[in-house]
Amino acid sequence: MLRAVMLSGEIGTGESARSRITWRLLPFLFLLYVANYLDRTNIAYATLGMKGDLGLSDSVFGTASGIFFIGYFALQIPGALLVERWSARWLLSLTLITWGALTTLTGFVRTPLELYGARFLLGAAEAGFFPGVIVYLSHWFIYQDRAKAVARFMAAIPIGFVLGGPIAGSILRVHWLGIVGWRWLFLLEGLPAVLLGITALFVLPDWPNEARWLPPNERDWITARLNEERRAKAHAEQMTIWQALRHPAVLVLTAGLFFTYTGGYAFWFWFPTMLQRLTGWTDVQRIGWVGAIPFLAGLIGMLILGWSSDRMGERRWHFAIPQLTAALALGVWFFIPHSNILLILVFTLLGFGTVAYLPSFWALPSAFLTSSAAAAAIGFINCTASIGGFVGPKIIGNLSQRTGSFTAGFIFMIVCFTIASLLVLLCPRERSAPLSA
Repeated sequence: MLRAVMLSGEIGTGESARSRITWRLLPFLFLLYVANYLDRTNIAYATLGMKGDLGLSDSVFGTASGIFFIGYFALQIPGALLVERWSARWLLSLTLITWGALTTLTGFVRTPLELYGARFLLGAAEAGFFPGVIVYLSHWFIYQDRAKAVARFMAAIPIGFVLGGPIAGSILRVHWLGIVGWRWLFLLEGLPAVLLGITALFVLPDWPNEARWLPPNERDWITARLNEERRAKAHAEQMTIWQALRHPAVLVLTAGLFFTYTGGYAFWFWFPTMLQRLTGWTDVQRIGWVGAIPFLAGLIGMLILGWSSDRMGERRWHFAIPQLTAALALGVWFFIPHSNILLILVFTLLGFGTVAYLPSFWALPSAFLTSSAAAAAIGFINCTASIGGFVGPKIIGNLSQRTGSFTAGFIFMIVCFTIASLLVLLCPRERSAPLSA
């Protein structure tokens, strides 16, 4: 009887600790990621004004959009290692302050070369944030809660786009102190990241034993559980990134995500310009509000397909269906009478296709690999595939400049989404137990 009471008390303590940690950390981390995507992608709307002021060609804009990912690729892994070996609180704080300052400084660029430099440095500054947060979550969430925590955190991606369009559209219309709207967009959207970075120093403890807002019994419980998991991993087979690459599934997933990012970022960065040119609209605020619709569809799709994927225990088709939907929507556009309403519908399906796949895809590595190998694979897959964020916008810019239309760009995105779907569908079916390398 006494043992049952003690066990019940331990379960109650554990549930309370897990709930308290979730509600204390995830909303703030979610807010940080929203700021991250606002600052990463605000150039998509800023270009509606800056292209004329700076004399940017489509090719130059495509390069400026994508060069972010060269710096981003270079420093992702060092950033994650610093979180593990130094301090998550300090690294995330300094990362936010640095990228916020660089976003603000982008408002002062005068030449394409200065814009290239600003975007490259912004990518380098943001590089450690996403992998850093993933590592940070492993310091607080036990294994069975970690995937849900990551999914809730990543919901900030479509939210960032939903908020970013209307905000950007409103700011682009201002002309204060002799400064045009697109410069104010960078100046104002960089400030929240700086303020959040300062706040992070006081809000994010590095480890549970430093959290004063956790009662002692809950602090002891979560610390003990996490230590048990680390000891279990220490006795398990350790696997490096290169060993994880022996799995054909990892190579296929990396290639699949590369094509997904290539087509997805091409759409994300060029969407406002495509919408403006294809509709003939000149009201940037209207473009901003309409620009939120595709990503709202992406958010809804992400939540529904994430739930469905977990319920059915199926990942590959839950990844492929959004990608094929995006490809089909673009393909149909060539065969239907063109109108603004149908264009918005096509772009809405594109927004669904470029966002809704996220939960299903990131559940795939752990379906084929042991936990330690999956962690290495996830870092490698995201790091390598992010190069697609450079390739996609750059190619769309070059095609647009050479042909004077987005027709070739649409075909390019169709190819990317189709290849991504086929590659991931080639992966072996998920097994009930992960494979060892």
